[in-house]
Amino acid sequence: MYQMNPAYIIVLLTMLASWLIQRRLQSKFEQYSRVGLSNGLSGRQIAELMLADHGITDVRVISTEGRLTDHYNPADKTVNLSEAVYEERSAAAAAVAAHECGHAVQHATAYSALQFRSAMVPALSAVSKFMPILLFLGVIMLRTTPLPLGIGVAFFALTTLFSFVTLPVEFDASKRALAWMDKRNVVTPQEHVMAKDALWWAAMTYVVAALGSLATLFYYATLLMGRRRD
Repeated sequence: MYQMNPAYIIVLLTMLASWLIQRRLQSKFEQYSRVGLSNGLSGRQIAELMLADHGITDVRVISTEGRLTDHYNPADKTVNLSEAVYEERSAAAAAVAAHECGHAVQHATAYSALQFRSAMVPALSAVSKFMPILLFLGVIMLRTTPLPLGIGVAFFALTTLFSFVTLPVEFDASKRALAWMDKRNVVTPQEHVMAKDALWWAAMTYVVAALGSLATLFYYATLLMGRRRD
């Protein structure tokens, strides 16, 4: 009787969990986007205020297309806010804008986890070009030679490490954002609860992504180890 690889089952479960959390995040963001911020500030204004409060004058706040496409780019020092966050005056927009500025503060203060993650990017960009084909060929050629799959697994291990290094960076940015919003009285206690909840669900997407990467790495590793035992 055919037995499914336990690692494959774990991969499927993490994929399901990722889908559910993404849906939950979107639901939360839409819910909190309908709650107007009491101070009337837009996401752009909140971002600019947080940067100014931290003495950061060389970072620009710009609008980017899409939804939930917000990010900080350390290469050109820009806080990129999605169109909704950039213009909206809601608890969700405040949370996202402050979070992305949290990354800018990390950059300005040489936060070690961010520096380590940034240092990994060139290597990750290089291996990501070859990793999919190596894994594909590795599985096909596994009965002949384990070399392609072995290299593919090594490359995938690097991407998995990157996903776990990302976790403290994201959690720290949210922590900085919430602390600043409270100190600056940008949000009311009720708005703080909403902002914290939105950021928590956003962080969970990174957690599930890291676990999913680890599960996928384990799956390919079990294939490779099975070949070596043959």
